[in-house]
Amino acid sequence: MTLQQVRSEMREIARSVYAWVQPDGGWCLNNAGLVLDGECAVLVDTAATERRTRVLAEAVGALAPAGPDFLVNTHFHGDHTFGNSYFKPRATIIAHENCARDQIAAGPGLRGLWPDVEWGETPVLGPDVTYSGDEAAVHAGGRRIALLHPGPAHTTGDTVVWLPDDGVLFTGDVVWSRSTPFCLMGSVTGSLAAIERLRALGAETVVPGHGPVGGAELLEETASYLNWLVEVADSGLRAGRSVLETARTTDLGAWAGLLDAERIVGNLHRSYAELAGAVPGAPIDVAMAFGEMVEFHGGLPVCRA
Repeated sequence: MTLQQVRSEMREIARSVYAWVQPDGGWCLNNAGLVLDGECAVLVDTAATERRTRVLAEAVGALAPAGPDFLVNTHFHGDHTFGNSYFKPRATIIAHENCARDQIAAGPGLRGLWPDVEWGETPVLGPDVTYSGDEAAVHAGGRRIALLHPGPAHTTGDTVVWLPDDGVLFTGDVVWSRSTPFCLMGSVTGSLAAIERLRALGAETVVPGHGPVGGAELLEETASYLNWLVEVADSGLRAGRSVLETARTTDLGAWAGLLDAERIVGNLHRSYAELAGAVPGAPIDVAMAFGEMVEFHGGLPVCRA
C-alpha cells in the first residue's frame, strides 16, 4: 500500500478544529485531531504505522506547515502513539502519567500481535510532559484546551481533549463509533463513570478514537453497549459459565453490526473481574484474554493498518 492508497480524511469540524478520520475504524485504524490558533498547533494522537503517520503528517503540514507545537496522546496504545517521533523535535508530547507508565511497559508489543503488518520505522517514544490528577490544559494562542483524565476507562491513563468554546470533544478510545468498545486494559464500570462525566460537558461534536465523527449520541451508544455487557457478564457469572462460553452463547442483538465483535471476550474478562471484586483498572491476564478473543473469532482478527 502506498501513501496515496491510505484512505483518510482531514475535515474541519469547528473553527480551525479538524478531525483526521481513517475508515473503517477497525483494529489500528484510529482517528486523530488538529487544533489551530494563530501560530500554535496542537495535534491529538498519531497513527499506527510509518506509512499512515506520513499521510497524517502531510495533512497536518497542509494546515500547519511548521508542524504541531504540542502533541497530546490520549492513551498508550500503539495505534495512537507509534507515530510520535515523526512530529519531533518541534512537538512537545503530553500525556497522563499513567499513559507514560503503560507505554514504557508495553513497548512495541502491539506489533507482535500482527507481525504481517508493515509497521515501518515507528520507535516507541513517550511523552515529554506528563500530568497527574484529573485535569490539565494547553493554551494554544487564545484557545484553552482542557485535558481531562476521566479515571480508568479504556486504559488507566486516558486523556480526553475538550474544547469548551467550540463544543468539540476528542475522546480517544473512551468512546467508539460503529465499532465495539474495548475495556480489557481499563475498566467497564470506569468507562461508564467516565461517560457520565463527559455527558456533563455538553459536547456538540464528538470525535471518537475510531469510527465516524458524531455528536453526543456516540456517548449514549457506547454506554448502552457497556451496560448491556455488564448484564451479560452478571448472567454468565451467576450461571457458572466461563467467559468464552458466555461469549459464544450470547446473542449480540443490536450490537451485531459493530466492527470487531470479538472484543466482547476481552470486555467480559474485565467485567467478570470487576463483578468478582476487582477495582477498576486492576491488572488481569491480557495475553490470555486476547488469546481467547482470537479463539472466539476463529483466527487472528484482521488489522488493515
